[in-house]
Amino acid sequence: MSARFSSAMEEIHNKQLKTYGEIMDTTTELCQSHKQFVKTALDTCLKKCKDDEVLFETMQTFKRDLEQKNVSLKEKRHAISDVISEIQQKEMQKEDIIQKIEKLKEEQAKRKELIISQNKANKERLRNLQKARLVFQDHLGMEIRTILGKTQLVKGEKLQFVFRNINPSDQDSAYVVTMGIKQDGSYQIVSSDPMLECLPVLESQLQETNNLPAFLANVRKEFISQARC
Repeated sequence: MSARFSSAMEEIHNKQLKTYGEIMDTTTELCQSHKQFVKTALDTCLKKCKDDEVLFETMQTFKRDLEQKNVSLKEKRHAISDVISEIQQKEMQKEDIIQKIEKLKEEQAKRKELIISQNKANKERLRNLQKARLVFQDHLGMEIRTILGKTQLVKGEKLQFVFRNINPSDQDSAYVVTMGIKQDGSYQIVSSDPMLECLPVLESQLQETNNLPAFLANVRKEFISQARC
């Protein structure tokens, strides 16, 4: 019995040793496996940290690029706004220029009409001058001269009417009236020699009636009246 008990105990002890060995082997394997797992997890974490750092740097780069693009976009918007404002100003200037051109065309048309009207009036005045020349030059010895004024007062082409046979004591003595035409086509008396005090009144009558022969006849009468005094 003692031998059997000892044999059974030894067998149990051997089984326990075997089980303990197996447990130790399993524990060792688990430790190795855990160490490997921890190492793998640590490597994974380190790699993830590095990837996160790269991602963070990339995000920061994208952020800086986005800020620069926003600044550039604002500048472009300001530039576009300036260009639009300049275009609007040029459009306003264009409209202003078009209006000025239209106004100039209207003024030019009015000037053309005025010139045509003045030409007609001047032709009428030339006919009156021709009639006056025939009446006074052929019958009363009046001479008509064309002169160019040298002073600012009588600048331009003028007509000079020279009367003779005024003074009975000196038939060849010259009595002169100088006349021009204004821009509006009306007559303008420049001077008379000798001076006639009533010349402004005669000029006003001439501008009202446009009757040049009557004006010259009245001037001759005034010269005759002055010569007899």
